[in-house]
Amino acid sequence: MSFICTIASGSEGNAAILSYKSTHLLIDAGISCRRIADSLKHFDLKLSDLTAVIVTHEHGDHIRGLATLHKRTGIPVYLSAGTAASLEGQAPCLHNEAGIFCSGDDFEIGEIGVETFSTPHDAADSVGFRFFVGGSTLGYATDLGYITPEVRSKLLGAECLFIESNHDLYSLLTGPYPDYLKRRILGNRGHLSNDDCADLAVQAVKCGARRITLCHLSRHNNTPGLAVEATVRQLNREYAACPEGLVEAAPPDRIGTPYIF
Repeated sequence: MSFICTIASGSEGNAAILSYKSTHLLIDAGISCRRIADSLKHFDLKLSDLTAVIVTHEHGDHIRGLATLHKRTGIPVYLSAGTAASLEGQAPCLHNEAGIFCSGDDFEIGEIGVETFSTPHDAADSVGFRFFVGGSTLGYATDLGYITPEVRSKLLGAECLFIESNHDLYSLLTGPYPDYLKRRILGNRGHLSNDDCADLAVQAVKCGARRITLCHLSRHNNTPGLAVEATVRQLNREYAACPEGLVEAAPPDRIGTPYIF
């Protein structure tokens, strides 16, 4: 079975699995190695079946289990040059053995083609991915303050899109976060709002997207209902009715719904 699926998505940990033929690619490792292993069992996979890990950026909720996973398995790790440099002090083994790439590079991991692109986030060298698997194209971008022209061009045309829908603006502005944190989240290197995600989703569906998975929802400033409602509302303005199953929110602490291609 060929599929892509989140196994965790949110500020407390992020990871996803992309499986195509004999290539099994872990996207981020922001949860414990044990939890990754337990999640893989759901797909009849083991840690030793993983082909590689590819990392979006160095924040803890995206790499928390990475060093242990690498130590236990010796799995190849793909990192952008800036991300690798930021980890050199705390995890030199990753820096020395990583498949280091520059943002914008294209390459293959097993039978999966990968295009990388820069994402605006307060990290050293944050990236998103466009994956080519057989005849399918998949887009993956979380942790971004806004949709740049490059991000838009890389994500539009993907048949399945994993995109951040971090916060409901009203909930954030009226919520308990201190002002400095609100400013960080709202900044151009912060996190994407439900409404901005919804605007991109409409364009993505016009370009052929069959599934929009909303990722990295804030526990304090969002709910799955608010996030899905924002995107569906925008889609309903363009279409008579948003098709059932087109939009879903990735759960924070369990396996999401696989997109099978």
